[in-house]
Amino acid sequence: MMQRVKEGMYDPKGNGKDKSVDLVQFLEAEPPSHLQGIVHRFLELKTDGVLKDDYRFHALPDACTYVVFDQLDSSVAGVSKLRAESEEFNLGKKFHFVNIRFLPGVWQGDLQKVAYGMVDTLYTGDLGLLKLNWNLHNKGFEQQQTELIELVENLMERKLVATNPVTEQIFQNLDDIQTVADMAAFCKLSARQLQRVLKKTTGFTPHDFLKVIRLQQTLNGNDTWSYADQSHFIHSFRKATGYTPGKYSKNFDV
Repeated sequence: MMQRVKEGMYDPKGNGKDKSVDLVQFLEAEPPSHLQGIVHRFLELKTDGVLKDDYRFHALPDACTYVVFDQLDSSVAGVSKLRAESEEFNLGKKFHFVNIRFLPGVWQGDLQKVAYGMVDTLYTGDLGLLKLNWNLHNKGFEQQQTELIELVENLMERKLVATNPVTEQIFQNLDDIQTVADMAAFCKLSARQLQRVLKKTTGFTPHDFLKVIRLQQTLNGNDTWSYADQSHFIHSFRKATGYTPGKYSKNFDV
């Protein structure tokens, strides 16, 4: 069912919607309570008709893993994640995607099989995603969530997704974390142990993981306390997104 989106400990802004395009719908829905330590949101991104020009999808850096279903091509599905820098994809003039956004670090499957920014890759894995993608066709977003929930529950039973105590500790103490050393201290790990755990479970080094968290905090409207000065913030924002903050806000809605 559709639910009101609430602020969480880590509430990533997954995309920048081109302000010049009005015929693109982006919907988010919360998972049920028993999945809220695993799933951040269920997402739908689609066109309302055929666009005049190809659509630029600006995928913002976040530390989440996604399961992606292309509703216009049942052979396209898979497990995907983003990098520490944003990526822009050309989705064409007509598209319809349904995604599960998992919280950072909960994906326990082989990260080598996770694609980066996958939007058009034929699925060849063994998670039953093609059958599910076919079942999702011609159903409304609210109906689809029932089957997406069942998929997550199945992945939990197979131990392919599970809560991550290290990332949970980091998110619970975000206000007090300013350095990688702070992250390690709150997790009661050495710097080397933190490096190993985060790389294995998120694909990010601690430095890049912290960089993504800082960027997401600014996109959520928090202040820039984690940057030494305004010029440092602008430089870091531009490096991560390809835009200055002013130009980004002019071109995209988040």
